[in-house]
Amino acid sequence: MLARCLVIVGLFMAALPRFAGAEEAVKIGNAYALLNKAGSGRVGLILIPGGSGVLNVQPNGTFNSGELNQLVRTRKDYLASGITTLTIDVGVDPAEAVTYLRKLTPVVVVAGTSRGTLRVPKSLPAKPDAIVLTSGLLGDVRGMIGSPSNLPSTLIVHHRQDGCRVTLPSGVEPFKTWGGAKVKVVWLDGGTFGADLCGNQSHHGFLGLDGQVVSTVAQFVKSVK
Repeated sequence: MLARCLVIVGLFMAALPRFAGAEEAVKIGNAYALLNKAGSGRVGLILIPGGSGVLNVQPNGTFNSGELNQLVRTRKDYLASGITTLTIDVGVDPAEAVTYLRKLTPVVVVAGTSRGTLRVPKSLPAKPDAIVLTSGLLGDVRGMIGSPSNLPSTLIVHHRQDGCRVTLPSGVEPFKTWGGAKVKVVWLDGGTFGADLCGNQSHHGFLGLDGQVVSTVAQFVKSVK
């Protein structure tokens, strides 16, 4: 009976996602990022928070700012899909982050949210395989990229009731038209309304919809070749 129980436990443990270990701080250039490494992950996802982008990541992995940002608060959730994440502080060059993560995973995708989307174009010289723009400043991003020929495969995730004046839903269709077949758009509804229209605790910050955002982004990321 004991031997049978051990076999069952062994099979159960083998079926669980394999993670390489706890979150760690890694230095990229002169600043730190938070690495959550999936044990057998093929894909790496760079997460660029919105707002000021300041996390104040310390060498021991602690940080004291930006913890409520949507990408930051869900950074570990992607491990369940076998996706390694690298959450970068404001001082980390996105292109250098792509180069760093490429050593760990053969496929690298860069995701930014809100004002963090303005840092996504800075990753393009390092040729990420795809990008994700959530609650993005899409007109500004389009201007920074310049030509759709410079655009990799792109996922836009936007809330239909986003009330932030710089990320209104009306900006999505012009970007989609500009980017053409390279751009996929996923609209989300519902969640929790907050008075801070451009903050984390609102439709803009996908409050109450974290699971949907993570599953949507994870599905896209895992489809990238």
